Amino acid sequence: MKNRFPKIVQIAIISVYLIFLAGSVVRMTGSGMGCPDWPKCFGYYIPPTSEEQITWKPNTEFKKGFIIIKDEVLFVAESDLKTASEFNQNNWKKYTKHKYAKFNKYHSWTEYINRLSSVLSGFVFLFLIYAASKFWKKNKTIPLLAFTAFFLMLLEGGMGKLVVDTNLKPGLITIHMVLGLVIIALLLKLKFIVSDKKTKYNYNSLFNKLLLFSVIFSLIQIALGTQVRQFIDEQVKLFGFENKNYSLMNPSFKFYFHRSFTIAIVLVNLGLFYINQIKNLGYKLVNWIVFLIFLETISGILMYYAEIPLGTQAIHLMSGAILFGLQFYLWLQNRSAK
Repeated sequence: MKNRFPKIVQIAIISVYLIFLAGSVVRMTGSGMGCPDWPKCFGYYIPPTSEEQITWKPNTEFKKGFIIIKDEVLFVAESDLKTASEFNQNNWKKYTKHKYAKFNKYHSWTEYINRLSSVLSGFVFLFLIYAASKFWKKNKTIPLLAFTAFFLMLLEGGMGKLVVDTNLKPGLITIHMVLGLVIIALLLKLKFIVSDKKTKYNYNSLFNKLLLFSVIFSLIQIALGTQVRQFIDEQVKLFGFENKNYSLMNPSFKFYFHRSFTIAIVLVNLGLFYINQIKNLGYKLVNWIVFLIFLETISGILMYYAEIPLGTQAIHLMSGAILFGLQFYLWLQNRSAK
C-alpha cells in the first residue's frame, strides 16, 4: 500500500479537479438549483427525468420524502400516500428552506453528475486516509495532511448542502470554492513529500517571494471571480438565460477590480518567467503557468466581449484552479531548495 500511495494521492488530486470541472459546468449552465434538496433530488436518489414525476396528479402514488411542484410551490410528502381526486394539503408540508420551485431535467441531471463526482471523490479519499495511516510511525505529517484533507472534504459536502438550502448564497459559494483550493494545496503538499522531496532544486530568494505573491493573488482572484459570477447569475435571473448580453450590464466594483487585478497577476508571473530564464533555475512548471495565465486571460476577455460563449466559463475556472495548484507546487519546490 505504501508503494502505491503516490499514485493514490495523484488520483485524489485529479478527483478534486473533476469536482471543479463539474461545478464549473453547473455554473455555466445555470444548473445550481437543478435539485432543490440535498443530497437527494426532488426526494429521489436518481433524479426525475420528466416534469410529470414531480407534478401532483390524482390517483397517483408518492413515496415519503418525494417533492412535488404545485402552484409554483414545493411540497414534500409526509408519508407514503396515494392521492385522491383533489389535493389534500394535510398529506404534504411546504418545503421551507428556499422558494425556488422550477424543474428542468437537464439542470437536474447536470447538478446530479456534479454531486456524483463528489461521492466518487469521497471513496478515493477513504483509500487515501487508509493508505496514509500506514505512515504514522515513519512520518506523522503524511496521515495528518491526509486526514485534514478528508475532514475538509466532509466540510465541503456540508457547504454544498448549505449552498442549495440558501438558493446559491454568494458568500457560501466563495467559501465552498476556497475550501476546495485548500484541499488541493494539502494534497499537493502530500504529493511533494512522498514523491518529490528528494529532488534537488535551485533556490532564488526573489523568485520564492514572487511565487508566494502569485499563490496569494490567484487565491484572491478566484474568490473574486465567484462573486462576479454570482452577479452574472442574478442578471440571468432578471433577464433570462437567452439574454446573456445583459449579464454584465452595469457591473459592480468587484468586476472592475477582478478585471484590473489580472494585470498584477500577469506581471508577477511574467517576473517568475524572467527570473527563471536569466538565473537558469530550470523550473519547467513556469512555462505551464505562463500558458495558463494566457488561457485564463483570453477566456476572460471572451466572456466579457463575446457574451460568455459556451465553454469559456469552464475553461476560465479550471485554468485558474490548475494555475493555483501549479504555483503552490512550484513554491514547494523552490522552498525545499533553501
